[in-house]
Amino acid sequence: MTYAVKEIFYTLQGEGIQTGRAAVFCRFSGCNLWSGMEKDRDRAVCRFCDTDFVGVDGPGGGIYETADTLARMIERTVPELVGTAVRPFVVLTGGEPMMQVDRPLINALHERGFEVAIETNGTRKLPEGIDWVTVSPKAGSRLVVLRGNELKLVYPQKGLEPEQFETAAFDHLLLQPLDGPDRDEHIRLAVSYCLSHPRWRISLQTHKILGIP
Repeated sequence: MTYAVKEIFYTLQGEGIQTGRAAVFCRFSGCNLWSGMEKDRDRAVCRFCDTDFVGVDGPGGGIYETADTLARMIERTVPELVGTAVRPFVVLTGGEPMMQVDRPLINALHERGFEVAIETNGTRKLPEGIDWVTVSPKAGSRLVVLRGNELKLVYPQKGLEPEQFETAAFDHLLLQPLDGPDRDEHIRLAVSYCLSHPRWRISLQTHKILGIP
């Protein structure tokens, strides 16, 4: 299998329970909920996405012919950690990474010592072996990944309420205020909801605050 990758970069995780952790991000091209083209946004299932996942033209981007070739590029992106107890951390994201991520890639990353995380919309089944699963449901899609480490709900979304996930089999439930012109109001709503439903936590996009990728 070949892998189409938009970009590979080293930064700090900006969202969720792993916020602040150094990580290599491997962003795959393509998504099953939106083409990524502005002309198609009004017809997309997910209309608020703010990520460029079209093409393979970013740093480290390209078509990788094998899992081993891609894993080697990811390994080259992380600083030297020899002599430390730190396990390198890779986040497979998109777009929708589960259009491409498979067991050979996970195995190749594990062979290089990586802890492997995935950020997915949860509409496709996951292969075994992923160490950290983040699911971000989108209104209008069918969720098939019903358990994981964290469920991160962009809030508010019309037709998708936090109450739907109260009994979901996730270790952590997170509300992430929807960005955009009404961001301040969305933050207020998310804070209010978390205060009255304490199983939920706030997830902020701290990479935007810090000005990092």
